[in-house]
Amino acid sequence: MIIGATSYPRGTHLGLHVHREAQLLFASSGIMQVTTPKGRWLVPPARAVWLPPGIEHAVDVLADIEMRALLVPADWLAKHPEAPRLAHEFVVAVGPLLREAILAAFKQNSHPKRIDLLIELALFELAEDEDAATFMPLPTDPRARRVADMILADPASNRELEIFAHTVGASARTITRLFPAETNLTFKEWRQRARIMAAVEALGSGPASIKQISAQLGFSSVAAFGHAFRQIMGMTPSEMIRRSGGKD
Repeated sequence: MIIGATSYPRGTHLGLHVHREAQLLFASSGIMQVTTPKGRWLVPPARAVWLPPGIEHAVDVLADIEMRALLVPADWLAKHPEAPRLAHEFVVAVGPLLREAILAAFKQNSHPKRIDLLIELALFELAEDEDAATFMPLPTDPRARRVADMILADPASNRELEIFAHTVGASARTITRLFPAETNLTFKEWRQRARIMAAVEALGSGPASIKQISAQLGFSSVAAFGHAFRQIMGMTPSEMIRRSGGKD
């Protein structure tokens, strides 16, 4: 097993790379975004991302983070009882047991066998706590992907679906069909999630207030923003700011 503790400032970009080992990335504070060919995972406080061996990925630090990384050899992982459920990348909600297992692995002068047992326990917890709420799946159809890219580039835009569809040479009906078929989210749900992901990045960047970010992203009120944010992130914007080390 390999463990590593690293601090990264906001704005750090770790370009596309691959590990031979599986990897669990947990930020005890701060926010990061992990991108793989399947899409983007937002990893705010109280979340961790699991990456199987050989998965190409990039990491963007959206708010100063204290990262803890557990690297699990592929042959060791293959023998774990939960290996079949750990064959794809995902984000997990980090409950108390998983959090303590991760942090305990970094205790100074720990016996290697103790670290192995803690990581074995963590993998059982990973299989139980998968959380898809912070995942931005990317469609593969070229037309739908162009629409997705336009929204990600300007999540606050109020352009109608028909305008996006016309721009990429498709009908609104086609785009409406492609998004749930390829992302398991309706176009409206996908667009709302893109706005919340942009909000998380803005909250981590500062110094804009929650009210300013809400207005910038086109929400009708702070209350509407807070409701949408909590639905996806499982916490209010204020709670996320506190957990990531910022201020309201």
